[in-house]
Amino acid sequence: MKTWTIGSKALYTCSAFAFFTKSHKYRLQCYYTDEGGLFDKFNVLRYWKLQKYLQPNPWLISWLRREIQSLTQEEDVDIIVHHILGVIDSFRRNEQKQIKVTPQAKQEEFKIMVSEAARPFLTGRTDRFVNELELFLASSLTVDAFDRVYIQHLGWKIPEMMGEGEVGEPVEHAPLVPYVYLFDEVCDGNE
Repeated sequence: MKTWTIGSKALYTCSAFAFFTKSHKYRLQCYYTDEGGLFDKFNVLRYWKLQKYLQPNPWLISWLRREIQSLTQEEDVDIIVHHILGVIDSFRRNEQKQIKVTPQAKQEEFKIMVSEAARPFLTGRTDRFVNELELFLASSLTVDAFDRVYIQHLGWKIPEMMGEGEVGEPVEHAPLVPYVYLFDEVCDGNE
């Protein structure tokens, strides 16, 4: 077992985190940054106005699994993923039965439903998770393409996650936030 010390806190990592890839670490770091202009870049309001939320997203289950694994630092998150996916599917099915409401009202209803489903598992990070989910859905991109756009927007240079066309000049990992270490003890106040 390897131990890191940050300030007066001892942080631990062990082989139980073998599933935790660089992609997981990158996504966890995203939760400690400001997503800034991504809502405009992905035109989230247009997503709701054009009712694109009624279309299923073939990459959603993969994205949900990675996000929830990143946030909970647990490998087996299938029950949580399917619970949240069920809420989203229910929202889509019930939409066709409801009277016409504004896109902003539909957006708010969606966010409330997903928040209620995710909060018992994600606690203090629930609101940010819902925002990230909305960004991913509005982007209509694959998980890898979404990651590349997100990384580019934040100005990070992560060689392992950059596309083929972006290779050529050597880059180094330069995140805008400090590295997030894996730990067995909860120390960030998000219980």
